[in-house]
Amino acid sequence: MLKLITILLLGLILEAVGVVLLSQGLHEIGEVKRISAGEIGRIIARGAASRNVLLGVAFEAVFFGVLLYLLSQRDVSLIWPLTSLGFVITALAARFVRHEEVSALRWGGVAIIVVGAALVAWSEQTKPKPAPAPAESSLNSR
Repeated sequence: MLKLITILLLGLILEAVGVVLLSQGLHEIGEVKRISAGEIGRIIARGAASRNVLLGVAFEAVFFGVLLYLLSQRDVSLIWPLTSLGFVITALAARFVRHEEVSALRWGGVAIIVVGAALVAWSEQTKPKPAPAPAESSLNSR
């Protein structure tokens, strides 16, 4: 379980960095003034030329690869809820990297996420272990 949590946390850090980079890049591109084909084209062209947007997408892609690996190793009912810890890391990055103001109510929500993730992780430790299969030799002696 420690290996799984370590890989997950590394992946979630990559995801948080990706989200912060995407946010920074989108702020640099500027506000969408209206929904039109020309405006959408402008946003796509500027996003494709933005270092922060491209790096953010790359970090998100690596996180997705980590997620695929983790889902291949364990139950989705364990892995997917634990990815909610990414919200915690992202809130910390928003506060300390982007210098965003995070209200007490938001920190309260983050604390609830941590409690939920802890319950999910604890459920993995407390689930019953499957009974060992009977030995083949005892089945053949009948």
